[in-house]
Amino acid sequence: MKIRAAVLEAFDAPLEVQEVDLAGPKAGEALVRLVACGVCHTDLYTASGADPSGYVPTVLGHEGAGVVERVGEGVTSVEPGDHVVTLFSPQCRDCEHCLDPRTNLCLAIREQQNRGYLTDGTTRLSREGEPIRHYMGTSTFAEYTVMPEIALAKITPDAPLDRACLFACGLSTGLGAAMNTAQVASGSTCVVFGAGMVGLGAVAGCRLQGADRIVCVDLSPERLDLARGQGATDTWAAGPDTVQQILDLTRGFGADYTFEATGSVEVMRQAVESARMGWGLATVCGVAGKGETMDIVPRFLITGRRIAGSSFGGVKGRDQVPQFVDRYLAGDVDVDAFVSHKLTLDDVNRGFELMEAQDGIRSVIDFA
Repeated sequence: MKIRAAVLEAFDAPLEVQEVDLAGPKAGEALVRLVACGVCHTDLYTASGADPSGYVPTVLGHEGAGVVERVGEGVTSVEPGDHVVTLFSPQCRDCEHCLDPRTNLCLAIREQQNRGYLTDGTTRLSREGEPIRHYMGTSTFAEYTVMPEIALAKITPDAPLDRACLFACGLSTGLGAAMNTAQVASGSTCVVFGAGMVGLGAVAGCRLQGADRIVCVDLSPERLDLARGQGATDTWAAGPDTVQQILDLTRGFGADYTFEATGSVEVMRQAVESARMGWGLATVCGVAGKGETMDIVPRFLITGRRIAGSSFGGVKGRDQVPQFVDRYLAGDVDVDAFVSHKLTLDDVNRGFELMEAQDGIRSVIDFA
């Protein structure tokens, strides 16, 4: 079938919205009609050329939600008409990692997915007979996409898909960082560095876990206002004295849990240095640039602080994303506040511009 999609033809260049060919689903796959897709920083990270694993040409986009139109042979967990959230982090439920509660990094299709292919090592996307690779196994900057069954989370049809799409990446990453990776304890003190989509999700996750004090640190007063709406008890303008401010707040010990959601290696260091002596946990969610390293003084670690990385918030997507969506519908998370701009597919590059200008939290492409 012919579809319109936003293709990354060259790094550090605008995406080109054009007509491409999409083959039907093979065994274990489903054809999804996209209804909404968030424009996430990870898409911009790859488009800029900063992603060491990036490739071209590819159809970008991974924060999608839509409706299953057709399924391939052997598909049992979704059927035509189901509402789904796309998962760049699949869950086969059978591999060693899926069966282990310590990780969400499914092994089933990881090798092919990292190369831009579907399970059988080929693509369903092409142009004039030449293959176009799938981005993060999703490629949701498109009217339709074909994805593995194990990378689709079936959600209630009651959820607006222009809200549900945010659970495909940023919001689930933040919520999961607090609830899964850090497992924030009730009554604790938390500090979240960064009030973008992931950071605000982490603030909400800390609140849902019963944290007593939640400090959010960011450069933007507007974003800090949103952090208060998600449960932050304190909001501070970021600066070189932030670590000392946290120590002053905590009798010199540091916060029980800190979360980095900026991608800055300097902020990652601040998150470690402001974690509590003895048991503080610094959770790193941000993606640093190619070749960057985090500089940590070892004595911060040998005095009891720990560092954890969090990919997609430790969320096992097919199981937990539907639960998160249900909590949104129950009023536990204010998702409406995150949708700043509604765009068409033709405006996808405008979404990147708004992101770089820090204008709002999330632009959402509406395919309806």
